[in-house]
Amino acid sequence: MLWTLSLIVAFLPPGSQASSNSEKTMTVVTKPTGSSVTVTCSIPQQSNYIHWYRYQEGKAPQRVLYYIVSSSRSLVDSGFDARKYHADKSTQGSYNVFLRNLEESDSGVYYCAVWTGTQNVGWIKIFGKGTKLIVTPPDKKLDGDFSPKPTIFLPSIAETKLHKAGTYLCLLEKFFPGVIKVYWKEKNGDTILKSQEGNTTETKGTYMKFSWLTVPQKSFDKEHRCIVEHENVRGSKQEILFPAINKGTVLGAVDKKRKPSSLGSENRTVLGTTDMKGKPDHLGYAKDVLRLQLTNSSVYYTYLLLLLKSSVYLAIVTFSLLRRTAVCSAEKSS
Repeated sequence: MLWTLSLIVAFLPPGSQASSNSEKTMTVVTKPTGSSVTVTCSIPQQSNYIHWYRYQEGKAPQRVLYYIVSSSRSLVDSGFDARKYHADKSTQGSYNVFLRNLEESDSGVYYCAVWTGTQNVGWIKIFGKGTKLIVTPPDKKLDGDFSPKPTIFLPSIAETKLHKAGTYLCLLEKFFPGVIKVYWKEKNGDTILKSQEGNTTETKGTYMKFSWLTVPQKSFDKEHRCIVEHENVRGSKQEILFPAINKGTVLGAVDKKRKPSSLGSENRTVLGTTDMKGKPDHLGYAKDVLRLQLTNSSVYYTYLLLLLKSSVYLAIVTFSLLRRTAVCSAEKSS
């Protein structure tokens, strides 16, 4: 695990990164096969016709039904089972669609929409905020802990000295469903910082994701937070606190014989360890620091060596091809 994550850190560019996090959040609902669900959608525009669409990855959005507000009727489109779907009005500007006897094929993002405009100006369709429905197979049990399990990594000494910047990396594993939002802030700040993240990857029925933040040298004295939003996190948000880089503390996977210390919040993970009696375990912490720093430094220089070897190999291949071309040209001319 440490070697794999250190390789990831070694390949991360040191400069400022553009954020790939979306500011919009999507409601996610997870239901088992055979159950029922109610999806709610709010839209400010007034209309007598509320259209419901389903979007599945790799396919064009499909209209499932439309709801007539004045008569409280639901008209299901062809290709969909009318016994499965029913729509109604919840409150002013809020509408529901009800799905029963769910199947895995019902998974997708559901949107409500209305037409707005005039005949002179033109008409456009306005969509409400989507709800992602995930229908799990019958053999998938959802009674376990499927919240994100964090492992955190700080930059190596080599990186901070060479690039005058450091990379925080936050690895999140064994969560379900795969919809997750990760962003970064300073410990005492409210501004979302520019960051980058990898794709969400499925591994043995659960998901993993990593996100990283490049910290410039001027911010080495500041603590930062990796904030995670997932439906299985209590209170919807989990904060993972990273210490200031200039303190020189690095922590990888926590030893099972030691437990993470906390700041009094069950959803906040703090970099630091205690022994089984609750006292600070400075020796174990220092071992974690040294091990990861050595690993990261070794990987960084291994990467440079491989890059050099690749350059030499490319030069040899290019020289051989050019020489062969020259020989062939000489034979043709003779």
